[in-house]
Amino acid sequence: MEFFRIKRTIPFMRHALVLNLISFITFALAVFFLVTRGLNLSVEFSGGTLMEVSTQQAADVQRMRTAVEGLGYGEVQVQNFGTTRDVLIRLPAQAGTSTAQQSDAVMRVLKEMDPAIELRRTEFVGPQVGDELAADGLKALAFVVVGIMIYLALRFEWKFAVAAIIANLHDVVIILGFFAFFQWEFSLAVLAAVLAVLGYSVNESVVIFDRIRESFRRYRKMSSVEIIDAAITSTISRTIITHGSTQMMVLAMLLFGGPTLHHFSVALTIGICFGIYSSVFVAAAIAMWLGIKREDLIKPTPGRKDGDAGDPNAGAVV
Repeated sequence: MEFFRIKRTIPFMRHALVLNLISFITFALAVFFLVTRGLNLSVEFSGGTLMEVSTQQAADVQRMRTAVEGLGYGEVQVQNFGTTRDVLIRLPAQAGTSTAQQSDAVMRVLKEMDPAIELRRTEFVGPQVGDELAADGLKALAFVVVGIMIYLALRFEWKFAVAAIIANLHDVVIILGFFAFFQWEFSLAVLAAVLAVLGYSVNESVVIFDRIRESFRRYRKMSSVEIIDAAITSTISRTIITHGSTQMMVLAMLLFGGPTLHHFSVALTIGICFGIYSSVFVAAAIAMWLGIKREDLIKPTPGRKDGDAGDPNAGAVV
């Protein structure tokens, strides 16, 4: 399916050096903010108080969130849990304030709003649990990265694997850099979005790499740079359809999903935008600089020469 077809090849790789220099500066700034400012970790990672309350009618989550935020505990999480009458409240740890004191203060303001609100349970999430979640998250990220590299190396060639993983890590670090710079809360939902961006970005890279391989078989007199430009140009319509439809769904979550899905959708939005950029200008350019060529992807059949019997694909198997 195509919305349009571009008949003239766009010379993307002509501007690869300048665009990758901009990309490197952006990447370096993201690392700088991560080191100097760090991530604003949520209760799951930093520890704090976890409360579960219930109401007789459907809970007014926004009103409850406003009331709890008025206590001055910083950024709190208030969301439905299970049903519309069950609400989960996460409070960051406060120096000199115990879990019981936080729980009493929260229930006091909630009772003023609705005397029928009941406390189901309250517990303290210690920093040790947060450390375990952070470690598990890093392991998950590492497994995804290694799995992507193995998959691309087996399906295509190691140069594509290196190029794609550099581009994907570029996307991840920039997302984290945004969260560090603006001090947005980094929660388990945001971590899930980061992992989703990794898979989403590599899918775009695979489409472009696959088209490069097809173009190498089809156009034998074109140089590697011309092949890459032609492959990227031919996938533009597909990229607009895929990323446009995905971004509409993410935008709906961003506008109507409420605070619970806000940072999750923000991370996805950043990842989608930079995922397009990195697949075209970072992954493809790095593959070009690593010297990707026809022989890396197409092996000649022994005893035959290219062009035998007038077949444009003669002597080439994948």
